[in-house]
Amino acid sequence: ADIEQPHELLHDAALCRELLDLLTRIATGPNPMPEAKGIPVADVFLQQPLQLGYPNTLICMVGNIFPPAITISWQRDGIPVTDGVTHLTYTPTEDLGFMRFSYLAVTPHSGDIYACIVTRERDNISVVAYWVPQDPIPSDVLATAVCGAVTALGILLALLGLGLLLSARRRSMWGQWRQQGHPPRTH
Repeated sequence: ADIEQPHELLHDAALCRELLDLLTRIATGPNPMPEAKGIPVADVFLQQPLQLGYPNTLICMVGNIFPPAITISWQRDGIPVTDGVTHLTYTPTEDLGFMRFSYLAVTPHSGDIYACIVTRERDNISVVAYWVPQDPIPSDVLATAVCGAVTALGILLALLGLGLLLSARRRSMWGQWRQQGHPPRTH
């Protein structure tokens, strides 16, 4: 009784065909529906803390990919780099897009300029993310700066405390003189 009869199935099939034809005309007609495209967003960072002259790995993290069809390439000082490059497969994200990682083995030196170039295969639109090694502050310079700042803060707080102590003492002496009926001496 709950099973559809053949003539009902033919009616449903005809309705599905008409709906499919209508959607096809909308999608391919003179004003087709816009195709979903994500503009990739790239970010480049080091895997380990920076030490100039020591091997490390640059990571290019590319998000907002849709459809999953991009090419990732690397450059160092404007020259393409292919040695030491590793690409991972696409990973789906919660926003129904994809992300992808690319790795580049590097030995960073001061003045290097690295570029991760992400190109959408469909329309050859490229997004470029740059990374330039920043000289880290030597730890002894940082320690000296922090020590100096803490010392200055300590002196400032000591002076503030001394000022508050003197102010409180002066008020208490003023209160005692007024109770005894003597005006305070002025110099």
